[in-house]
Amino acid sequence: MPMSADPEVQRLLAMPEEAYMNDEQLAFFQHRLAAERAEVEAHLVEVRSAIADNERSGDELDRAAVEEELRLLLRQADRETRLLRKIHQALRRIEEGDYGYCAETGQPIGLPRLLLRPTAELCLEAKERQEKREHHYSKQRGDA
Repeated sequence: MPMSADPEVQRLLAMPEEAYMNDEQLAFFQHRLAAERAEVEAHLVEVRSAIADNERSGDELDRAAVEEELRLLLRQADRETRLLRKIHQALRRIEEGDYGYCAETGQPIGLPRLLLRPTAELCLEAKERQEKREHHYSKQRGDA
């Protein structure tokens, strides 16, 4: 079911602006983040197990293929470890009462953005400024 067809999401989006980050919205995001955390943690266990199995593989004929698969698994584990850290930070922001507000401007991030990226710390405008700065600096260093 697409997210927009979810009746709970529709109810949240229909709430007035004054209701932003009320108890119901915070509970929704806390539940969603906790579910995502459990999913990522379970997948990380699978990835780490696959890495351990690959490292034990002694088949020299397929060593290049095994090394490539291991490299991909390590990148995946790194990405998911970073995502897990962001999920923990978002859950902490819920507990501290800062969730849903831009870390740079203090303005609301907005429900549509949080529904797409529940770990978002910046409103769209601040995120765009950050990406422009990063692009500018990477061009100066010659990375782009």
